[in-house]
Amino acid sequence: MTIQKTTLMPTSYSVIFAVSGAHLINDLIQFLLPALYPVFKSEYALNYFQLGLLTLAQQITACLLQPIMGLYGDLKPRPYTLAVSMTVVALGVVMLATANSFVLLLAAATVLGVGSALFHPEASRVCRMASGGQRGFAQSSFQVGGNTGTALGPLAAALFVLPLGQFSTVWFGLLAVLSVVILTWVARWFANHQRIMNTVAAPQLSFPQLPKKRLMISFAIIGALLLSKFVYIETFKSYYTFFLIEKFGLEIRSAQTILFVFLAAVAVGTFVGGPVGDRIGRRKVIWGSILGALPFSLMLPYTNLPGTIALSIVVGLVLASAFSAIVVYAQELLPQKIGMVSGFVFGFAFGIGALGAAALGAVADQVGIQQVFNFLPVLLALGLLTFHLPDTD
Repeated sequence: MTIQKTTLMPTSYSVIFAVSGAHLINDLIQFLLPALYPVFKSEYALNYFQLGLLTLAQQITACLLQPIMGLYGDLKPRPYTLAVSMTVVALGVVMLATANSFVLLLAAATVLGVGSALFHPEASRVCRMASGGQRGFAQSSFQVGGNTGTALGPLAAALFVLPLGQFSTVWFGLLAVLSVVILTWVARWFANHQRIMNTVAAPQLSFPQLPKKRLMISFAIIGALLLSKFVYIETFKSYYTFFLIEKFGLEIRSAQTILFVFLAAVAVGTFVGGPVGDRIGRRKVIWGSILGALPFSLMLPYTNLPGTIALSIVVGLVLASAFSAIVVYAQELLPQKIGMVSGFVFGFAFGIGALGAAALGAVADQVGIQQVFNFLPVLLALGLLTFHLPDTD
């Protein structure tokens, strides 16, 4: 067994919260695309499969680029990559506001995905740098920023974008500019941190290195867990409003508001999972979150509207607590490649979620969106694979 060592430094809460705020802005802008799906469906006569392709175009770039960008950051750290990433996002939101065809919407979705791919691995690395050993707390704080932004997406669409039209999304580019300013300050802290680390000896923490075969099996299981979680959540993000409209006859704004409630629960659950994992262990949190959501998700498609809303809150809270734990758990399996591991987790999660959403959109075109939601909980049974993960705590 080999030992990988790192040096522990004090927690920098200002950096963690700054990156979390930038994550909020990034994911708010990213979610403007699926939040506008009801508008695109009627205005451009798109079917569910085409909406799934928009999700795929946005997310597949993140899936392919994030591990590469993460590994590049491991080998050649670039503090200002974060600021560049939000510049790309600003370009993407302008393209989204001005697109007037399905092809241009695909292009805008792709540019938004590239910005996200640049952002997530470096942001996760910076939060770990600033954690001072509180890795679960730092990762949860980072993630809750993103999930809060995602939750605000449909609310912003219902209150701002839907009444004013597609072009109004261009104003969200100003938030991206604000994020560039924030991340430029974070980049200076990053550069200073690198200088300090280059002069520090005396390591304080060490991590066991698992055999290569065990690592490969562990990451394959992590991939399966990410599939179960993100295909479920991405399907909700893309099609929950249509499910509510079709089953309960709701208006678009009401359905978007209920989607906001679900995504807000996801944001809260994400934050809880990290600190709890610091205390009781990542593996236990993964066990409890994914399988704990299963019985509630099974009941959700068969209840009335108040029951559906209540169960969606419980499912969002419980299921989302896994992600921060999964990210930190994966980083601890391979601590010498933090950027690559973070890129793999975020990239695979986004990519598999998008592929799943696109595939289920095609299924919904054939059998109906309610039938898709009836069978969706089966995915969560993959949480049983957690049994085969090694205990790293």
